Amino acid sequence: MTIRLGLGLPQMRQYDIGRDVPEVARAAERIGYESLWVFERILFPVPARQGLYGVDGLPWPDRYRSVADPLVTLTLAAAATERARLGTSVLVAPLHVPFQLARTLATLDAASGGRVVAGLGTGWSHDEYAAASARPFAERGRVLEELMDVCRAVWGPDPVSHVGPTTTIAPSVVGPKPARPVPILLAAGNRRSWSRLVDKADGWLPVAMGPGQLASQWRELRELAEERGRTAPIEVVVRVNADVLKGTYEGADRRPFQGSTDQIVEDLVAHAETGPREFLLDLQSTARDGGELVDVAAEVYEKARSAGV
Repeated sequence: MTIRLGLGLPQMRQYDIGRDVPEVARAAERIGYESLWVFERILFPVPARQGLYGVDGLPWPDRYRSVADPLVTLTLAAAATERARLGTSVLVAPLHVPFQLARTLATLDAASGGRVVAGLGTGWSHDEYAAASARPFAERGRVLEELMDVCRAVWGPDPVSHVGPTTTIAPSVVGPKPARPVPILLAAGNRRSWSRLVDKADGWLPVAMGPGQLASQWRELRELAEERGRTAPIEVVVRVNADVLKGTYEGADRRPFQGSTDQIVEDLVAHAETGPREFLLDLQSTARDGGELVDVAAEVYEKARSAGV
C-alpha cells in the first residue's frame, strides 16, 4: 500500500498569506500531495511565562512570532484545490468555543466537498489560554472531551441537542451539515490521552521524533485499544517537522528530519517502516518564500517516491 504524503501550508511570517497559501496549495496538489495541513499558535509571549512545551528554560522558536490563523489558511487552500484533504495538526481545541468551532468545521467540510480532517489537541501554553479567555488550563482535557461530543452532535441529524459542563444546545436545527462524517484525530502522547483517543476519536497525530519512539508508542496505543475493546481501526497521520538545510548536516547531534533533502527522505523511509500510512511533511520553517517552499516540497516528494515511500 502506497504511503500518503501531506504538506504543511505556509503560515509563518515570511509568507504572503493571501498569495502564497493558494499557490502552494495548488502546486502541492499538482505535485501529488494528498493532504494539506495547518497548525495553531496564537501568540508569542515576551517574555514567556513558561518554556516551549511547558519545559522550563526551553525557548520558543522565533518562527512562532507570527502564525496565520489555521482555519482562515485552510479556507484559502480549500478554495484553490479540488482533491486534497484539508487537515488541522493541530487546533488547540479548548481555545475555541465548542459550538462555533463545530459549525465552522462543518461549513468548511460542506464547502470543500467532504475533505476536512479535524486534528485536535489540548495545547500547553498558559499564555494562550489566558489570551483566548478559554476555560482554565487545568480543565483542558475535560473541555476537549466535551468539544468532541458537541462536534458529533452538531454534525449529526437534527434536532441537535447537548447538555454538558460548558455547552448547552437546546433542540435545534443546525446547518450546514458536513458532506460526510468528519474524522477527529487527536495529538496524544501518554496513556491518559491515548485512552481518550481510543474511546472517542478516529485517529492519532503523533510527531516524528525517531523511528524507535514512534514504533514503541504505536505498539502501546494498539495494545491499549485492545484492552479497552476497540475494534474500529485507528487512522495515523505522523507530523514531520523538518528543518531543510542547503547541505548535509554532518554533526553527531543531528535531530530526525534535520538536514538536506536526502537526509529528510532517509528519515522518512526509516519512520515509514514502523507502519503508519500517512505522513504530514511541514517544510515551511526554513523556506524563504512560497516559491522556495514549492521547490523543496517537489524535491522531497520526488525523492521520497523514488525511495519507495
